[in-house]
Amino acid sequence: MENLSPSLFRRTSKLDLQQYLLEKRNLINHQLQSLVRDYSFPGRLQDAMHYSIEAGGKRLRPILLLATAEAFGANEQKALAVASGLEMIHTYSLIHDDLPSMDDDDMRRGMPTSHKKFDEATAILAGDALLTLSSQVIAEDTELTAEQRIHLIRELSKASGARGMVEGQMLDMQSENREITLEELEYVHRNKTGRLLNFAVMAGAYIGDASLEDMVEMEKMGEALGLIFQIQDDILDITGDADKIGKPVGSDEGNHKSTYPKLLGLDGAKEQKEYYVRVAEQSLEKAGVNESVLSELIDYLSRRDH
Repeated sequence: MENLSPSLFRRTSKLDLQQYLLEKRNLINHQLQSLVRDYSFPGRLQDAMHYSIEAGGKRLRPILLLATAEAFGANEQKALAVASGLEMIHTYSLIHDDLPSMDDDDMRRGMPTSHKKFDEATAILAGDALLTLSSQVIAEDTELTAEQRIHLIRELSKASGARGMVEGQMLDMQSENREITLEELEYVHRNKTGRLLNFAVMAGAYIGDASLEDMVEMEKMGEALGLIFQIQDDILDITGDADKIGKPVGSDEGNHKSTYPKLLGLDGAKEQKEYYVRVAEQSLEKAGVNESVLSELIDYLSRRDH
């Protein structure tokens, strides 16, 4: 592991992070509800789409996209459609991950999963609808140029598809019930969890017209953030409060999944997480946006309890 010095900057933001998160979450929730209502017909499919969209969640990916765009000087309205499309992709992936043929989860965020609330066929179709709607809302966004829309749809498709999130999910399933190396584990999660988080950072920087040099640093930050998020998820599966995380503690072990604590021990997993925190912080500094809310989000994601 590369020896990185402690964070070189002092957090100086006076923002009330919790208020910021609440305001952005409310904005995104309202936008998602409106889009589902406007782009689908009333009925069972729309009900299932609304149910999964409204099932809670921290909206971290779209908030991260908005925060990055703002850090580089863009208005949030310019990034809102892309942020909404990103969250639709994330929601569809959760619906499908929970299915009996995948992770077979009955609860998500303290509520019955979509296939438990409705049925498997309806859940699959709701996921399909959200997946396809994500591209449509970006393609029809009038805040962006045609070139920007094409670029962002292409990058989101790459991040969520056969060389991104879906491939990561496949590898994660194949790694169950067998020993894998730390390098293999990180490859899985750079794709399964990290690609959408990285897209959020890169899309926000792109919308904010970041320089090529800054984009390079933001990509490093986004990759590190994806691993921070996953390691903390693995830690919470051992140490978390089931009521807060919305699912039983120890489910990863029960599903025979490879995790950071399983490979490194709990203390080793925490050390690995702190390494990536330093990587993310130093990349922010090099990109010149370390005084933004992004620095607070790194800390929040690394210390969250659900």
